[in-house]
Amino acid sequence: MAGASSAHPTAARAWSRWALLPCALLVYLAPQALGGSGAVYSAAVLIAIFAVMAYGLDIIVSDLGEVSLAHTVFFAVGSYTTALLSTRTGAGAWLTLAGSVVMALGFAAFIGLVTLRLREFVFSLVTYAVAVVAMALATNWQFLGGSDGVRGIPLLDLSLPGLHLQAKDDRSLWPFAFGLLVLAVYLVDRFRHSALGAAAVMSHLNPRLATMSGIDLARVRLQVFLLSAPISAAGGWLYAYQRAYVSADVLESYFLILMLTAVVLVGRRQLLGPLAATALVLVQEKFFSLGGYVDKIVLGSVLVLILGFFPQGLSGLARPLAVAWRRRTAAPPR
Repeated sequence: MAGASSAHPTAARAWSRWALLPCALLVYLAPQALGGSGAVYSAAVLIAIFAVMAYGLDIIVSDLGEVSLAHTVFFAVGSYTTALLSTRTGAGAWLTLAGSVVMALGFAAFIGLVTLRLREFVFSLVTYAVAVVAMALATNWQFLGGSDGVRGIPLLDLSLPGLHLQAKDDRSLWPFAFGLLVLAVYLVDRFRHSALGAAAVMSHLNPRLATMSGIDLARVRLQVFLLSAPISAAGGWLYAYQRAYVSADVLESYFLILMLTAVVLVGRRQLLGPLAATALVLVQEKFFSLGGYVDKIVLGSVLVLILGFFPQGLSGLARPLAVAWRRRTAAPPR
């Protein structure tokens, strides 16, 4: 009986992963099904990029239980590394991706070591200070282009011997954005079913029990930080190619609010939550826009409402409604 009960969750996880395949196919075909215009493909690429950016923060907030306000820095590190390597050294896309990952790991190691023993408010405050310093450097340091940024980034070219892989516009960029999105979702899923993922959750929910169980809290926090940073940086890597230039605006508060909203809107530890939330936000901004400033007000207001009144996100709101519906349908007729 014990063996059967232990095998059941494993079988359930296997079925849930197989169920993701039709979802992935629907997501990939969605731009074409929605008309296939340039605007639709542009929105789809941005949704994928910003969802990848948010997945990096998701494992910090949802699994480690901390609110990092510095993950825009990792996104910017990916963007700036790509811009500088491609425009000043002529590096190809594979090399800029590797460089983005390495630089993100370096920044994550530094920030992680500084904040290892900090928790909650102090942790968030220190990471926000890091983001403020990064914004000042990006705006004023001429090596990074200053306020003008870095322009002239070439087209994305991931060609291999005998295989031509180049993106000339958003339509041809979509398969690459989709592939990066799938990779990010896969990494997050594998993390949550790993020993590190279990240790991260335990260190968040019960630090004393985690310590008594032999878990090194500082080491776990650093490892999770080192995993999350390259994911967000990879989003910045592709964003640089999509825009063809990078400036200090990648560190603006809009990106931070978008990331936080993507993490909490649907609900924490929901595998497809950041993707669904990012899609809701960008579809509204791209196709039902109320104006630039109004859209930002709407985004900020949504974040405040979710955090203030629906801390479990829309999925938490849906559960009591589903229970009430089941009770109503199960009630005998009068």
